[in-house]
This record gives sequence, C-alpha cells and structure tokens, in this order.
Amino acid sequence: MEPMSLEDARKQVEALRRKAIDKPVAAMSREEAAQEIERLRRELTIHCWLYYVLNSPIISDEEYDRLFRRLVELEEHFPEFVTPDSPTQRVGFPPAEEFAKVRHRKVMLSLDNAFNEEELRAFDQRVKRFLGLSPDEVVDYTCELKIDGLAVNLTYENGILVLGATRGDGVEGEDVTNNLRTIKSIPLRLLVDDPPPVMEVRGEVFMTKADFEALNEEQKRKGERPFANPRNAAAGSVRQLDPSITARRRLDIFCYGVGYYEGVEFETQWEVLQWLKRAGFKVNPHSRLCHGISEVIDYCYEWVQKIHDEPYSADGVVVKVNRLDWQEQLGATAHAPRWAIAFKFPAEQKETRLLNIVVQVGRTGKLTPVAELEPVQVEGVTITSATLHNEDQIKRLDVRMGDWVIVQRAGGVIPEVIGVVKEKRTGDEKPFEMPKECPICGTPVVRPIGEVDYYCPNDECPSRVENWVKHWCSRNALNIEALGEERIHQLVEAGLISDPADLYSLQKWQLVRLPGWGDKLATKVLSEIQRSKTAPLSKFIFALGIRHVGERVAEFLAKKFGSLERLAQAEEWEIKTIPGIGPKIAESVVRFFGSELGKRLMEKLQKAGVRPTAEEEVVVADSPLKGKVVVFTGELERWTRAQAEALVKRLGGRPASSVSRQTDFVVVGKNPGSKLQRAKELGIRLLTEEEFAAIVETALRAIETGAAPSSD
Repeated sequence: MEPMSLEDARKQVEALRRKAIDKPVAAMSREEAAQEIERLRRELTIHCWLYYVLNSPIISDEEYDRLFRRLVELEEHFPEFVTPDSPTQRVGFPPAEEFAKVRHRKVMLSLDNAFNEEELRAFDQRVKRFLGLSPDEVVDYTCELKIDGLAVNLTYENGILVLGATRGDGVEGEDVTNNLRTIKSIPLRLLVDDPPPVMEVRGEVFMTKADFEALNEEQKRKGERPFANPRNAAAGSVRQLDPSITARRRLDIFCYGVGYYEGVEFETQWEVLQWLKRAGFKVNPHSRLCHGISEVIDYCYEWVQKIHDEPYSADGVVVKVNRLDWQEQLGATAHAPRWAIAFKFPAEQKETRLLNIVVQVGRTGKLTPVAELEPVQVEGVTITSATLHNEDQIKRLDVRMGDWVIVQRAGGVIPEVIGVVKEKRTGDEKPFEMPKECPICGTPVVRPIGEVDYYCPNDECPSRVENWVKHWCSRNALNIEALGEERIHQLVEAGLISDPADLYSLQKWQLVRLPGWGDKLATKVLSEIQRSKTAPLSKFIFALGIRHVGERVAEFLAKKFGSLERLAQAEEWEIKTIPGIGPKIAESVVRFFGSELGKRLMEKLQKAGVRPTAEEEVVVADSPLKGKVVVFTGELERWTRAQAEALVKRLGGRPASSVSRQTDFVVVGKNPGSKLQRAKELGIRLLTEEEFAAIVETALRAIETGAAPSSD
C-alpha cells in the first residue's frame, strides 16, 4: 500500500472538519468533548505530519495555533481525557534526575564498514556464498544515506509512542522518551488505521548544518561552550535532563527500519520503508532500491560527490540486502549483521587561504600556533581557524602566512592544516616564527628538553588562569555547566578569580554586578559551585590540571591515596608504586603540590570547605581485557573516546593515551594517527573497532549471565 498522499491528507482533513462540534467548550457534554478532542488530535497529527515530514502544510500557522488552543482548552476542562499521544503532551514534562536504563526488545547492532568498490564487491560475494547463490546471481539491495546523528529506538504499542531510547550499547539504552516527544517529526500516534500491537522503529536524530551553526552562535552569546559538530549537538540535545531544553533545539529524525514487531508482515526492507512513510514517519527521500552491486556502487559514488550539498551531515551509505528472509538466513556476527554494510565517505578536504597565525596559551602554559583562515565549509561546518599543533609541524609543512592550505577535520571534529598548495605561492607569503615571549603576559617562554612545545611559565598568566578554570568546570572534571567560556572570561577580567579555588569564595553581590548577570544566573552558578565541593576525588585530581595526569591516572591516584591531603603529601616513590604510573607522572604530581601555586590552591580549597568524595576501587568480572593496556587511535563510530575507555575500565583493562611496549591492544578507528605506525613497529596486536566491539559485547553478556568469557 502506498504512503498517504497530499491529496489523501486533504480529504481526511475535510472529513474531520465535517465532524467538528461548533460549541463553546463550557457548553459541551463529556461525550461531545471526547468526540471533539479525538477529532482535533487526529487533524493536528495530520497537519504536523504535513508540515514536519512532507514540508507541505495545507493550513497557515495561525490556523494550526487556533486548532491547538482549542484542544488545550478542551483538555483543561476535561482533564480525564488527556492521553500521552495528544499533541499537547509533547512538552511540559519536569526535568529528570537521571535517565533510566531500558533493554531493547531486539538488539541494535553496529555495522561493518567498506571504504571502496572492492570491499563492496567482496561484501556482495560473501552474501551470495552464505546464501548458496551463484557468483553471477543478482541480489537486490536498499541503499540509504548514513545520517550522522544519534541512533534511537522508538517503541509503539497499539500505535501510541510509549518509549524512546538511545541505542546505548545495542542491548541497553537510556530512556529519553520525554525528550524525543518534543521532536515534531516523531509521530506520537501512528497514521494507520490498524496499528501493530507492538513495534520498534529505528531512526537517527540529527540537526541540520544551519541549525547547528545557529545553536553554536547562541551558545557563544550565552557564554557557553559551543558544540564540536552537528552529531554532538544532536546527541547532547537528546540527553538533556530537562525536556524543555531539548524542545528549544531544532532536532529532526529520519527513520530507517524496524526492530521487534508483532501483527504486521513485511517481505522486504523497501516495503518496511514504504510502511514507515505511510505510518507518518520521516524517511530519507534519497533512499534507493538497487538491482545488483554495480547499481549500489554507482549510488555510493554518486553521493560521494553530492552529499555536501545536503542540509544535514551524512558520513556514508548503508547497504542492506532487500529480502528480509535472506536477512534472517544471513544472521549476524557478535557485533554486526551479515546482511548490511556501511560504505564510508572519504574525509572532505578543502583549500582556503591562511590569513594569519596566532598563538594561544593553554592552562598548562603550552603555546599552540593556530591558523586563521578565510571561512570555508568542511563537512557542513564553517571553519575559520585550524590548529598547526607546534613549531615542528609548521616547519615540516613549510606553512607561511598568506599560503593557500589544505584543511580537513581530524577525526571528523578538530580542524587542522594538513598541507600547503605551494604552486599557488606569489612570493608575498611570510614565514612564521614562534614568539620568544608569552603573547598574553610577556613572560619569556621555555621549551623543555626533549619536547616539541613551548610553555609560558607564569602561573598568573591570564590565559593560563582562564583555561585552567575552564578545565576545572568542564564536563569530565567538576561539571560546573553554568560557567561557560564567556562567563569565566568575565570573572578573570574583573579580577574576581586568579585560580579555580577562588570560585568557592565568590559572593552573589559580586556576580550580579557583572554585565549580563542577574539574580537567577548568579544563584544557579553559586549552586553548581557549591555542589561541586563534594564531587568524586578523581574528578578533583583531574581538575587540578597537573601535567601528564589525565582521567585514568586521576582515578589511580584517588584509589591509592583516598584524599587530596594525603596525595599532596605523597612522595615520588609512593606514587611510582601504582601500576601504570611512571617517574614522569610521579615527578609532575610532587612538583605541583610542592609549588607555591599548588600550596596556595590547597590552602584555599581547605578554607572553602571543599571535601571530595572518596572512591572505592571497583572489582570487575574476569574478561579478555582484564589487566590489558588498550590504546585507541582514530575516530570511533559507536562510542566517543571517553565511552570506549570507560568500557575498557569496566572490563578490568587500562586505557592509555600513547603506545609503548606495555601496550596490549591498539584499537584502530577511522583516520588513525601516528599511534598506528608505532604499534606496527612494536608488533602490538591491532583491533578494528568491530573486533573491539565483539570483545566488549561478549564480555558484557558474560558478566550479565555469570559466565566466564573466552580470552581468545
């Protein structure tokens, strides 16, 4: 059956209008109210679908608002008729304290990747071999753009949305139902007359490039941290504890498949897509049914050229065997279906002019040269600056001010200059030299022996202070979200703070005098600062910003010493007894607490009543990763780097940031860096992300069932 057409929708609306009860709400009986409420809900659902899914409204915004207000008035007079699928119930839910974990009825597997034509043809041959088909037989595939967003699972019971969850680890996700209800292109009620008793619908929540740019401008105006890319913005918006924040973000969704379902039968994936359209879901209009792998390859390379013209980001094409009985026969490995593969687009590179090179000073005093660029769109994001890393990198590339340079987003996130178009040089380009003095405070810079970076040694350098406080307030440290970059800059510029400990002595009267600060904001900031006083000890240690002390080392130190005071008094030999901590880290920790800066900070924190929460060591079940050192390189598809490292720790392993002879595994993602070459030189075992995912999933299932996972 074909999806509902625009003309069908018009006819349905006209039929519903003929059933309207033209009475004041106060004059209606309960029966009349129930009938009118149902009619309005049905009509508003159709209008919502026309506007947000088809982009073809048939009434004005004013007319929609009038119908909506009529429904609100009816539900206020007859609250017994309010149901979760009413269009009025998309917003208005109170903030959650946390997200509950929920299990998907059918697992959401990840996908294996293909990067070229040969790998696509190899996939096609694997499919045929597994199905017992001849090499010359033609298999039909559906091709769908792989939207770069957050995968979600929507559960409908008798046509009503009852649960919306993130993908999570594929088996278990987070309940974000109230947040997903705010996305207008997600139907609260299916547009089919005989909905299935139960159905899981899978989709990708995303944010358009234009809405992403607008959101980041708003973040900057509010003094809050901008998002790195549209995918992070979409994921962060869905995972807000307060649904009203999600509602203000302009999120959208493309649905691409079903999980568990009852009461309906499908023969092909293409049929599934058509049913989803008919039921009111937004399906990507560029999906195509391809007859044979050659058509698939043509489709993939067509979109390599065209994808950057789309208003949203996509990082590839998902290729699926069309026949569902063949999908069932093909089955899956521990981590991915055998009947689907993701063709990944190559990283986009763009040319632009390098206008200037400026030097930024970080919280440790490290000087980083940054290229200021003529604005250029790379993968849908406007790039105006890119890191040059250090002086050695500038010399290696021979980058000069005025050059035409090649820019890409490292790992799909961080803009970097990767080359120079030397044939475009005119002779007017100017070489760059690192400054001998800090560009912020004028202190002579130093370059430690054996290091590639220069440092400002002045602890009171305003840029160092500002970046240290930003680090202190960051999500992975003490998570003081109300203090964004602009607000921290105001505090430093006003002389209210000279280090993070000064945050704990701030008074409301000081804050409300600052431009743009009111009583409400000041109260919120002080409340979050107060809450951070009892954050976990490892978060405090990480927040201190000690050189070479990342989150993992901070956890080791917290478990070993149990308090900031004990750690501050520790000697190098004590710290070096901790597995995984060497002399460089131990020396750095002792030097920090022995410095005037460290002593002053500790004194202020104690005086302010800061009391970090001690952490007990977590005992993990046996697993193939227990006791193993794991390093990640490149961009991961399924997890952020922090999430992947958390999984390693949960399974008893130790994530590390660099490759050494002590490394057991290196997990290789997209666009890997120099760690891959180092691992090959040392003969360290390499894992694809899929292999790592298989180890993790097997181990987690074994933990849940109490079985001992294999270490093969």
